[in-house]
Amino acid sequence: MSQAEVTTAAAARSAPSPLWALSLFRSEVGTVFRRWRTIALLGVLAAVPVLVGIAVKMETGDGGTAGRGGAGPAFISQVTNNGLFLVFTSLAATLPFFLPMAVGVVAGDSVAGEASSGTLRYLLVAPAGRTRLLLAKFTATLAFCCAATLTVAASALAVGALLFPLGDVTLISGVTVSFGEGLLRALAVAGAVALSLVGIAALGLFVSTLTNSGIAAMATTVGLLITAQIVDQFPQLHAVQPYLFPHYWLSFADLLRAPVYWDQLLDNLGLQALYAAVFGSAAWARFTAKDVTA
Repeated sequence: MSQAEVTTAAAARSAPSPLWALSLFRSEVGTVFRRWRTIALLGVLAAVPVLVGIAVKMETGDGGTAGRGGAGPAFISQVTNNGLFLVFTSLAATLPFFLPMAVGVVAGDSVAGEASSGTLRYLLVAPAGRTRLLLAKFTATLAFCCAATLTVAASALAVGALLFPLGDVTLISGVTVSFGEGLLRALAVAGAVALSLVGIAALGLFVSTLTNSGIAAMATTVGLLITAQIVDQFPQLHAVQPYLFPHYWLSFADLLRAPVYWDQLLDNLGLQALYAAVFGSAAWARFTAKDVTA
């Protein structure tokens, strides 16, 4: 963050105007999305649907069937019949690792990155500003969650429309709906995926308050993500799996049923809210008591 950005954020935070929250939020969002690292992450996420779409097109162009033998991401066998399914396929392919890793990088760097660059103390020059700053950091991270998810979905929709036919959508339950309703369900799926990233965002924010090294915070957050994913794969650990933040991530597929199955979707939302409450509170307790020297 440049000195001008630090001054702007500090002024927004200390201003008596009732619009201080909006000003601080805008400053933090601008800081996140102006970083080259953020742009690179979004570029990589946008490239995933392109690679998946080209791979499916090449396979079917050779007379094959996409997802032959059940291999490949979920919904990949339907992509050739309807390009809209590339949206669902790409989200299913990126959600286990790419999307949460990108969020983990941004969340882990949110506070620790400021400390390592020596700008955190400038953001705290006004009294009683830590809570507002932490809320702004978390809100900016959630904005990145939405932007990252929509980047994947928009790229997949564009590539799917370019390479494959579009039309009525046959849902998992066998019911056929119009293309317009299919688009609405795709938007709902993107929303469910974005909300699924709230847990890792809160966890990354907490880790970021524990260290003054942005790299260490990012690495720790991504390491916790990988660990949770591994633990979620062992049947012997089924007792703890429902409490792991990635456990219900793929429940968004239930939005492609008629009627929609809400049980796991609601379980996922409740679990992400729990992580946000627990680790958000832990981050607040740590950050408000932290001795900031950088």
